Amino acid sequence: MHAPGDVRVEDREDPRIIEPTNAIIRLTATCICGSDLWPYRGVEPVDHTLMGHEYVGVVEEIGADVKTLKPGDFVVGSFVISDNTCEICQAGFQSKCVHAEFVHAGIGTQAEKARIPHADGTLVATPGQPDDDLIPSLLAASDVLGTGWFAADAAQAGPGKTVAVVGDGAVGLMAILAAKQLGAERIIAMSRHPERQELARFYGATDIVTERGDEGVAKIRQLTGGLGAHSVVEAVGTQESFMQAVGATRGGGHLGYVGVNHDVQIPGTQLFFAGIHALGGPAPVRRYLPDLVQLIWDRKIDPGKVFDLTLPLERAAEGYQAMDQRTAIKVLLTV
Repeated sequence: MHAPGDVRVEDREDPRIIEPTNAIIRLTATCICGSDLWPYRGVEPVDHTLMGHEYVGVVEEIGADVKTLKPGDFVVGSFVISDNTCEICQAGFQSKCVHAEFVHAGIGTQAEKARIPHADGTLVATPGQPDDDLIPSLLAASDVLGTGWFAADAAQAGPGKTVAVVGDGAVGLMAILAAKQLGAERIIAMSRHPERQELARFYGATDIVTERGDEGVAKIRQLTGGLGAHSVVEAVGTQESFMQAVGATRGGGHLGYVGVNHDVQIPGTQLFFAGIHALGGPAPVRRYLPDLVQLIWDRKIDPGKVFDLTLPLERAAEGYQAMDQRTAIKVLLTV
């Protein structure tokens, strides 16, 4: 991305092994993330930045210290590099690993090949070579599915719980899928878009709320006997969405927030008197990857439906435009 709104596909040098923990993968598919729209819209600085952090592909080469992978393995990778061995990783927060590095920073997986540091700790091999129809779902596991799952988990979605999801983008939809899989009794999707509402219901939403802000909070409380939801997911990252999520959470409830935050100012007094649990941030996708890959492999979940536009890599700029204009929920790029 040269500048806001200026995406170009260009040739660059093939990646090579630099450290013995590295692996080189040939990508099979990659995609555009909702968070990629922040620099595209000029909200975040961008200057000839390599883009992309969601990826699946085949291992071509490994460094001398890589033990769990071999050339030819089909792999799914987390969007955050981790060694998966440090104390923080072992506690389940690989996105805060002592070696944590966002994949787009100097790597960029909207590409034909990529070098992945700490390959053993970042990549998970599938049980075999996947059928083509599984690739979109495996790609979703690299970020949006894992992020939505973390959000639902952080919100303690589960049996007997009412879950409200603020945000109907790919992550919000995946949080609905996760809440359903975790056994939530009722799932309320906050959405104004008919096509996204339809997908939300496919993934398990039982109710749709179209109101936003204070009206949205009032509607959630109306649906929950005046109490608010037990579990709330915030999957947008704006001031309005975050405060809507706080307001929709009942006293003693749990808020999982994963929307990439931009200029959100949390009023301390309001949060103090809300009396809720809050956990979020960049999702430790690597914690969930083995289980998510198996669920997809066994065809028990179908997160790949979140991709509603597929383009070849060389048409990536069109994909950014489609997501920016909300004519696509999420764009898959074939490599």
